[in-house]
Amino acid sequence: MMRASRVAAVVVRQFYLLRGSPVRLLPMVAWVAIDIVLWGFITRYLNTVTGPGFNFVPALLGAVLLWDFLSRVMQGVTTAFFEDVWSRNFLNLFATPLTISEYLSGLVITGVTTSLFGLAAMLILATTAFGLSFLAYGVALVPFVLVLFLSGIALGILGAAIVLRFGPASEWLIWPIPAVLSPFVGVFYPLSILPGWMQAIAHLLAPSYVFEGMRSIVAGKGAPMTELAFGAGLAVAYVVLACLVFARVYRYAIRTGLIARYSAESVS
Repeated sequence: MMRASRVAAVVVRQFYLLRGSPVRLLPMVAWVAIDIVLWGFITRYLNTVTGPGFNFVPALLGAVLLWDFLSRVMQGVTTAFFEDVWSRNFLNLFATPLTISEYLSGLVITGVTTSLFGLAAMLILATTAFGLSFLAYGVALVPFVLVLFLSGIALGILGAAIVLRFGPASEWLIWPIPAVLSPFVGVFYPLSILPGWMQAIAHLLAPSYVFEGMRSIVAGKGAPMTELAFGAGLAVAYVVLACLVFARVYRYAIRTGLIARYSAESVS
C-alpha cells in the first residue's frame, strides 16, 4: 500500500536540494525567458510585415509557451531522478521500504511543482512584455494544460527508465526528446502539411491534439473538444505505460544486480 509519508519524503528531499542551492532555480526560468523573448520579438516582426487580420502572438508565441511548458514538466521529473543519479543515491533509496509507486509519485509531484513555477514565470513575461493573454482560450485551456501535463509526466518517467536501464552515460539521450518530437506534433504548423507517414505518427502523440486545437481557437473555430478528449486518453495511456516500463526496468536492475553497480558510467 502506498504511504503518503514516503511520497512526501521524496518531495521534501528535492525541496531541500532547491533550498540549499538556489542556482537550481535559475534553469527553470532562464531558458524559458530566452525562448519567450526571442519568439516574442519574432511575432512582433511578423505582425508588421504581414497584412492585418492575423495575430502571430497567440499562434506562435502561445505555441512556444505551451511546448516549453511540456518540456519543463518532463525535465522536472527527469531532473529529480537525475539528482539521485548524480549523487549515487540509488542504493540508499532502494534499500528502504520505499516502493516504486511511492518513488514515482514523489518524482511526479516534484516535476509538477517546479513546472508550475516555470509556467508562472512564462505567463508573467509573455503577458507583460508581449500582451499574450490565455483568457482567449477560455475553459479550453484546462484540457490543453492537462494533456501537456500528462504527456510531460509520461516522457519524464520514460526518460528515467532509460537512464535506470542503461546507466548515467545514457543521460544525453533524454534531453533531446522534446526536440525530436516537436516536428511530429505540429507546434508551429498544421499537421496537414506533413507527409503521410509523419501524420500517422502525429496522430499517436497526445500533444499534437493540443496544438491543432490551439490553432482552431486562433482561427475562430472553437476548441475541438472531441479531439482533445482523445488526446487526453492517449496521454493517460502513455503515463500508465511509462510507469509499467519503469517498474519492469527496476525489477530487471534488482534481479541482475545492476542497481549495485550503478555508480558506473554505463551498465549492461
